[in-house]
Amino acid sequence: MFFLFVCFCFIVKEAKLRELLDNSTLSGKLESRMLTVVSGTDMVNITYLNFMAFQEEIAKEWAEELFNLASNLLVQNMSREACLEKAYVTGCMHTRTHTHASSPPSGAKSRPYLTVEQMTDFINSKQRDPRLNEILYPPLKPEQVQLLVDKYEPNALLAQKGQISAEGFTRYLNAEENSIIPPEKLDQSEDMTFPLSHYFINSSHNTYLTAGQLAGNSSVEMYKQVLLSGCRCIELDCWKGRTTEEEPVITHGFTMTTEISFKEVIEAIAECAFKTSPFPIILSFENHVDSPKQQAKMAEYCRSIFGDALLTEPLEKYLLESGVPLPSPMELMGKILVKNKKKHHKTSGSAKKKLSEQVSNTCSDSSSVCEPSSPSAGTAESEDEDDDDDDCKKGSMDEGTAGSEAFATEEMSNLVIYIQPVKFNSFEASKKINRSYQMSSFVETKALEQLTKSPVEFVEYNKLQLSRIYPKGTRVDSSNYNPQLFWNAGCQLVALNFQTIDLSMQLNLGMYEYNGKCGYRLKPEFMRRPDKHFDPFTESTVDGIVANTLSVKIISGQFLSDKKVGTYVEIDMFGLPVDTKRKAFKTKTSQGNAINPVWEEEAIVFKKVVLPTLASLRIAVFEEGGKFIGHRIIPVSAIRPGYHYISLRNEKNQSLTLPALFVYVEVKDYVPDTFADVIEALSNPIRYVNLMEQRANQLAALTLEEGGEEEGDKEVETLSDAPSESKDQRITPAENGLSHTPTPPKPQSLVSHQPQPKSFPLTFLLYLELEAQTVEELKQQKGFVREQRKQYKEMKELVRKHHRKTSELIKEHQARVSELQSQHQRRRSALQKSHKRDGKKSRSEQSLSTLDQELCDLDQECSQRLAELKEQQQQQLLTLRQEQYYSEKYQKREHIKQLVEKLTSIAEECQSAQLKKLRDICEKEKKDLKKKMDKKRQEKINEAKSKDKNMTEEEKLEINRSFVNEVVQYIKRLEDAQSKRQERLLEKHKDIRQQILDERPKLQSDLDQEYQDKFRRLPVEIQEFVQDSSKAKLSDDSIHGNLVSSSTAEKLNHKASQSEDDTEEGSSERVYETPL
Repeated sequence: MFFLFVCFCFIVKEAKLRELLDNSTLSGKLESRMLTVVSGTDMVNITYLNFMAFQEEIAKEWAEELFNLASNLLVQNMSREACLEKAYVTGCMHTRTHTHASSPPSGAKSRPYLTVEQMTDFINSKQRDPRLNEILYPPLKPEQVQLLVDKYEPNALLAQKGQISAEGFTRYLNAEENSIIPPEKLDQSEDMTFPLSHYFINSSHNTYLTAGQLAGNSSVEMYKQVLLSGCRCIELDCWKGRTTEEEPVITHGFTMTTEISFKEVIEAIAECAFKTSPFPIILSFENHVDSPKQQAKMAEYCRSIFGDALLTEPLEKYLLESGVPLPSPMELMGKILVKNKKKHHKTSGSAKKKLSEQVSNTCSDSSSVCEPSSPSAGTAESEDEDDDDDDCKKGSMDEGTAGSEAFATEEMSNLVIYIQPVKFNSFEASKKINRSYQMSSFVETKALEQLTKSPVEFVEYNKLQLSRIYPKGTRVDSSNYNPQLFWNAGCQLVALNFQTIDLSMQLNLGMYEYNGKCGYRLKPEFMRRPDKHFDPFTESTVDGIVANTLSVKIISGQFLSDKKVGTYVEIDMFGLPVDTKRKAFKTKTSQGNAINPVWEEEAIVFKKVVLPTLASLRIAVFEEGGKFIGHRIIPVSAIRPGYHYISLRNEKNQSLTLPALFVYVEVKDYVPDTFADVIEALSNPIRYVNLMEQRANQLAALTLEEGGEEEGDKEVETLSDAPSESKDQRITPAENGLSHTPTPPKPQSLVSHQPQPKSFPLTFLLYLELEAQTVEELKQQKGFVREQRKQYKEMKELVRKHHRKTSELIKEHQARVSELQSQHQRRRSALQKSHKRDGKKSRSEQSLSTLDQELCDLDQECSQRLAELKEQQQQQLLTLRQEQYYSEKYQKREHIKQLVEKLTSIAEECQSAQLKKLRDICEKEKKDLKKKMDKKRQEKINEAKSKDKNMTEEEKLEINRSFVNEVVQYIKRLEDAQSKRQERLLEKHKDIRQQILDERPKLQSDLDQEYQDKFRRLPVEIQEFVQDSSKAKLSDDSIHGNLVSSSTAEKLNHKASQSEDDTEEGSSERVYETPL
């Protein structure tokens, strides 16, 4: 478990509880006598346990001793023997049993044992590191081994005789002296007097977050946990506070994460800054506070809370000048460094004026994504905008969309000394300026791009300046990139999401577990010296570094799980690209045995680890279903060879008490085999012959005599028959390492007079011709079909929603028409009744004509109002249907875009898999051809042996070398054919992708034309519908009219639905049945 101990508990605010605890007889303040123990399985899921001491001194003593116990590196890396004792004591406490020391069993003489001489031979031959200098580190002598026997042999009689029993031998294997990692590697053993840029620095990204990047809680406690875990660079995303107190806050801008107080974070940093490491801390500010008042508060909090620990002036020896290196961690011990935008005095005007202008000129347009003063919605990341540009710029999805940071006020700018962020332009520009105190931040994608394009320049840049790498903005789940990529380039601040303990974070924990867990690891010498140049993609040995050969044999496991399940072991190697081997080895599954499984398998051999100082070995154990049990990450340069127990750790790098593996490890300097030149020539004969050609040409001018020029020309001409690609190829030792190239004797005679192999058809060389998947085949992929179904459901739901609106509108209009007609009918009846009563009194023709006139006026008024309602309904239906068509059109445009992107993505995945398959086929073809040729070579050697039984090694070597040139033509023809086959496949792949991209504008054009026709026909259709519904209504009675109205609404919706279905069907034919 992670443990964190803090000297002060939360302040008790309840009066009664405070009165109960604050006993006047106890000395000291209540807060000074209280202690909080924070524990948990990781940095996020933690619990608090509070204690109260009688005196302040006792509380301080508790805190110091408990913290020392929790941060003790030897406790965290205890020996196997200590783990077993711990488990035994725990078991005894649970079962309430007592144990007694057992006497030596009788018949000890008959038990197997080793003598001191045998034990000495075992230790020196199996357990001793062959990489050690025998003069500086001589092998053990029997007298020294006798001390080990006396220490671990439980039977005193055997120990006196110079013998060690099986039990004593087991104790030795379990002891601290035989740990897989030397204990001194855990201590602070690296030189800390080099410039700051010469160290890898443990760094955190968005330190305050406890979950994802878009939602979740921000926590002050995360800063404490991260610092106590050894992190030395933490991030503070500062935003303007909206409360009346105008206190700045820390949150992830433009997201739904919670806010925490800036002041509380500064207090937490001050409290835990140097508890686990005395070396400097870098505070990486991402400052979005556009209020001069709040920036002044931030600066004041830093000065008042950090006090003298805050570095506010450059050191005398390290002024801010070009060519001056950064101070060392030793010289900056106990200091806090601030990384924030620096105010540059290039133009007149104060920072406050610029800030006010920035506030007034904030992008107010609704479509803008740049509102640095109001963190609300979206994703945020602005590290890459560390420059003096005033404009709000929309970054890519990888870099985030929060916009540029706020201008730094004078108060905040004065805190920035050696970590001044600037926008990265180029490696050449940085080298020309040569300012070590300036640094740049790279999103992981940009850093990978720079690493791919300019690897050597990236390493050179990191020798002088700091570079910070941070996760791309699309990692909303707080996942991490592989930090090994950027350690290989010498990047110092490789920032990770500490709240996510994935494999990348596990590698980071393994990296900074050593050197006293101080958060600083010294880079290899060739990454620091200006006269050395290093290419992270090198495949040859690095100058000054001896490559290693590593062999690991998994022998058995102990107490891997308490369940009756099968278990297996996987081995990975991380380092340079040439050294990295993912899932390099996997044992068989031990069926139903997780207590003491045994694997009788061959060892995995890493023949050549080019750069051991940057390589790590990972050994992981899984259940048969793939469930993780435990693992261990060990630096290759620190591995002890021999038989060892490896105690496993969980995903958070916490020690597991019982689970362990018993392994046999061999580590030695890489030395080519005796016939390495012949083996390399057979594995790569073209390169061998090219080297022969180059050397023959170089020696031609020295070997030619008078009259021999023509013969020499013929030889050179014969040599030029090799592939054209190799004519100008020069194989020279790289500046970062030496290649182990063959050294063949008699190059001219061998190359010039070599017989040409017999030709044979290429059909015998190639197994098969891979056909690129057509667009029709790609459309059958499950991912594309799922996307089609999803879009169909979305469109169906959109149409259904508009149909509901149409039905509601028609019902509402029908109700109004019915009300109007009812009202008209009532008025007409009332008028007729009134005239009827009046007519009884006076039945004159004038009275009848007046009635007719009034009825006529009433009918005209009703007709006019009906016409108005009809016009209103027609307009509303037209607007509603236009809105539906606009929505459908927009939705379909998006669907076309998504389908094109989806199909392109599927095409790329399938094509990538096809290319991988082709590469595997090519390798198999080469291996088979080489096997046949090697068999032929062996037959020649056997034939020569049968003729001459006293055949010397030199003669065998001569046969091998002569055979190389015979093989090269076959290999060359095979590679040419394979290359052409791959080019044809790549061309087909390119055509398929282009077909997909070409369909998008055509489909969108057809869609625009389709809806243009729909919009043109729409007014006529609505008018006809309204007229038909009006005729139906007027021709029937009210009940029948309501039924007709309902049916006409369904008819309109059905017509639109049918039109939509036709459109959708047509669109489907265009989208799904066309080349897309």
